[in-house]
Amino acid sequence: MSIAADIIIHNARILTMDDDRPTAQAIAMAGNRILAVGTDAEIMACCVPATRMIDAGGATVMPGFNEAHMHIFGGSVGLSQLSLMGIKGFDALKAAIRAYATDNPDKPLLEGLYADYTILSEDERVTRHHLDAIIADRPFVMMAPDRHTAWANTIALEKAGILHGRDVGIGNEIVMGADGLAAGELRETNAFSPVMALSETGGREMLGSATGGDPAHVTPQERATDIAVLKKGLAYCASQGITSIQNMDGSLYQLEMLQEIEDTEGLPVRVRMPYHMKNFMPLTDLEEKAAVWRARFQSDKLRCNFVKMFMDGVTEGETAVFVDDYSHKPGWKGEPLFSAEHFNAIAVEADRLGLPVTVHAIGDGAVRMVLDGYEAAIEANGRRDSRNRIEHIEVVHPDDVPRFAKLGTIASMQPTHPPGSAGLPLEPYLTYIGEQRWQYAFAWKLLIDAGATIVFATDWPVSPLPPLSCITDAMIRTPWRQDMPDHRLTLTQTLAAYTRTSAWVEFMEDRKGMLKPGYYADVVVLSGDIETCPHAEIVDLSPVVTICDGRITYQAS
Repeated sequence: MSIAADIIIHNARILTMDDDRPTAQAIAMAGNRILAVGTDAEIMACCVPATRMIDAGGATVMPGFNEAHMHIFGGSVGLSQLSLMGIKGFDALKAAIRAYATDNPDKPLLEGLYADYTILSEDERVTRHHLDAIIADRPFVMMAPDRHTAWANTIALEKAGILHGRDVGIGNEIVMGADGLAAGELRETNAFSPVMALSETGGREMLGSATGGDPAHVTPQERATDIAVLKKGLAYCASQGITSIQNMDGSLYQLEMLQEIEDTEGLPVRVRMPYHMKNFMPLTDLEEKAAVWRARFQSDKLRCNFVKMFMDGVTEGETAVFVDDYSHKPGWKGEPLFSAEHFNAIAVEADRLGLPVTVHAIGDGAVRMVLDGYEAAIEANGRRDSRNRIEHIEVVHPDDVPRFAKLGTIASMQPTHPPGSAGLPLEPYLTYIGEQRWQYAFAWKLLIDAGATIVFATDWPVSPLPPLSCITDAMIRTPWRQDMPDHRLTLTQTLAAYTRTSAWVEFMEDRKGMLKPGYYADVVVLSGDIETCPHAEIVDLSPVVTICDGRITYQAS
């Protein structure tokens, strides 16, 4: 080998994710590409005095993780917010909120994350009165883990101008109390956005997801603050072994900030973003905006080349859309955010323009509507390599399972989301969907066995970001009932859903997602051997070194 390596990782158990050479001992990188993969002896031929040597100590080395569904701006902001994960009962909630308030005397809005729907008890929902009893003189809001429901105290509702309610559109709700005032529960983004606007960021981190739009006015100081927040979030991604993220917020404001980071110091991860198509936008936006953004942002570090949509909300907020009624609420199936005709028209037009589509669909009714739209696109434009996706698929109707493979639709799922996994409570979810649907809930193995292509992610900050924790959840999930299907996957299947397949979904399978010569030098070194580690203990492994585009973006101290 005549080319000198900039970095060599040796004494490793390398999982290349390349079927032609699945394992190796060492890897050499030059510039931003992989130079060679092989035995220690073979790779040492690339070593020169200037080569940086990394001894993996017999630990796993693999392609950097590709987080296929997340929200970088909201996650970055959340790093400084109060985590209520694991908090149960009024007294524990009070202690956590009051301590956070004391530590943050200047925050205009106190914000909590990961508040379970049953944070008080199994049968008592939070109201503004509960929160007022904890803190009444400062605005406070807390978000459910799924970020589709929030609860606010009275002063927050009052300052946001929604204490007396407001029309917040289809699929959104300000829950009203018997006294004619807002009860404190806010369902979906239109309902809680006015409260989030009280924060230091003015809720700017939510705009890409909530409205698909951008802030009306941002001062240079606010923009500098937002960029600093994003940098912290991106660095956190690198610290988790992530080298690629697929950010589900469609926002030109975010794209331009990320481009500035790339132009000034280089992004530590590769970013893919969508154009967010909302139900109030004209169909012409696809050609006049989405296609224009695609042309403007098309580097391998930052690209905007697909369309994101929401078809429904979440089950616990009763905003998911089902084929049959909610089990606890006869007569209610949920209300889709798009009519079938409207969605089909968007799917057809996006496909005509060569723009892949990905749609949030939780309930089996929403999943069916999206599959119908993708089928309409095939009928209108002919079959092509569209790589359209459905996000979450918490429940799938058995009749629709084979349609994923038939239509070439990718299932983008989150192993951290099933109730009972990752510390999430079983209720009210299990009651709301009813036992007849349990076997078709979070059914990733059922979909894979039926020929579907699957990618994994956490939906951060909906769930904690560490991929190793998510991988553990995919491999140790226990059925809700003994006679239910076992949806656990093999380690190879799970790692592929976080690396090789996630790159394929991006149409980048020819340059990343595997460790092979000529591919990008996107690599993670773990603290141990993931193949011999008991599945329940994979979560205890950690990234030691992360390399993206040939640059070390994280190194454990």
